[in-house]
Amino acid sequence: MTGIGIMGIIGVIGALLGLFIIVGIIVAVIYNGLVSARVDTDNAWAQIDVQLKRRHDLIPNLVETVKGYASHESGTLEAVIAARTRAVAVPSGGANAAQASQAEGELTQALGRLFAVAEAYPDLKADSSFGQLQEELATTENKIGFSRQHYNDSVGNYEERRQSFPVNIIAGMFGFAKREYFKLAEGDAAREAPKVSF
Repeated sequence: MTGIGIMGIIGVIGALLGLFIIVGIIVAVIYNGLVSARVDTDNAWAQIDVQLKRRHDLIPNLVETVKGYASHESGTLEAVIAARTRAVAVPSGGANAAQASQAEGELTQALGRLFAVAEAYPDLKADSSFGQLQEELATTENKIGFSRQHYNDSVGNYEERRQSFPVNIIAGMFGFAKREYFKLAEGDAAREAPKVSF
């Protein structure tokens, strides 16, 4: 072999090695961007989880307070407890957003019926414990709304990255799964927070 032949082979090997390094860097940058977007989404879901847990923790006290004044409204009280139980049973994590959305929508509807029952009991509405629980629940509902908006924004960012070319190839290779938005259930009643009036 001549000097040009050996130098040509070394040049080709160098060029291929350089190409592999550049491709490796591009893949690493894309991968790290996807990881960052996924972590943001997970963090946003954790904030929803905190607020949903607080909501779930308030409900037994609320039901007990109502039961003291309206014990014969057992069907409504049992519906709230059953809806809460279903909502608590949904596994945590953004991968279960659709399930959580449905369960929380059912719980919101049940709470709406509970507050409608409470309207018929002036002594209950005047109870300071009930008023405090209503206020805490209203604050929690607002925080859930803000957390849901932040989560959905994070999911939108993640999904936009995950589905864009050529990122979608890397996302598929490394198993970056689709994330669902945390939507309210269909129907007018589910689109409104429980009515909390004082």
